[in-house]
Amino acid sequence: MAETSPYLTETAAAYDAVAQLYTDFTRGSLDRLPVDRAILAVFAELVRTAGPRPVAEAGCGPGHMTAHLRDLGLDAFGIDLSPALIDIARREHPGLRFELGSMTAMDVADGELGGLLSWYSLIHVPPSELPPYFAEFRRVIAPGGHLLLGFFESEGDPVQPFDHRVTTAYRWPIDDLADLARGEEFVEVARMLREPLEDERFRRGHLLMRRVRTS
Repeated sequence: MAETSPYLTETAAAYDAVAQLYTDFTRGSLDRLPVDRAILAVFAELVRTAGPRPVAEAGCGPGHMTAHLRDLGLDAFGIDLSPALIDIARREHPGLRFELGSMTAMDVADGELGGLLSWYSLIHVPPSELPPYFAEFRRVIAPGGHLLLGFFESEGDPVQPFDHRVTTAYRWPIDDLADLARGEEFVEVARMLREPLEDERFRRGHLLMRRVRTS
């Protein structure tokens, strides 16, 4: 892994330390989330309609969301910083491809992807460090391809840290994330806010963006 920023090293180590617990926690998590499944289904339909290109899940963890994308008919693979989580993903989903790596330096050719899913994988990135992630998303997604973000929404407040169970994370205003994406040639297709369930602390945000077609 080429990246050496302290927060990346700390995040990878934190998830390595709880990899099996995190896997057990996320297993079957989509079953009770029909609204979340709906935005994922829309993303998959748009990607399939655009043509036969692969899709990356950036920050795939134990691979359950990558497997869900496959079940939605996409040629999906996963990338994550945590060696322990990548090992689990490969073991639990042997028919899928999982790679160890950083979201800011993916081993993907320019414009190779029809879509990219970042499902709560940007939440640990300090705000000042976030713009390069969107630049990398623009590089790897083909013009006309789609980006779907899942994140904790700040409910009217500015971006702010909170005590995530694994390591420090951030809640974002949905408009601020949309602006960052627009700065890298993405246009908004749809947005969704979901209020927290009884055992959740925060509102969930989802942004569906399309990479602008260049002339």
